[in-house]
Amino acid sequence: MSQLFLLDSIAHISNAHANAIVISGSHGGKSAAEFVIALSQKPSCVFFNDAGGGKDNAGKVALEILQAHNVPCACYSHLSARIGDAQDGYDNGVVSAMNELAQLKGVELNMPVKVAMQIDWSSH
Repeated sequence: MSQLFLLDSIAHISNAHANAIVISGSHGGKSAAEFVIALSQKPSCVFFNDAGGGKDNAGKVALEILQAHNVPCACYSHLSARIGDAQDGYDNGVVSAMNELAQLKGVELNMPVKVAMQIDWSSH
């Protein structure tokens, strides 16, 4: 299994998280995705809180952005885990959306985040 990092805020992501699984408590909005795409070395996958979607689905736009940067990404429901609490996302998060790369790896709607950690994220 790839190394796992729990980050309450995606602002703490760095190249030290390259090729790792990152579960963030942050929303999956544009600003959150920008922290990931700014890295020279990308994580194997990133999970965000969907923050309820929001206007124009802004809370999940990271799915599209990271797809374009070849990073598998999924969001877990804000009703399943607290926003800003990565540990709760890991313990109780339930997938509410994913990009095509994550889906191809085996992530499914309503999958517990803990179950998604069993996927082989080592290459995509």
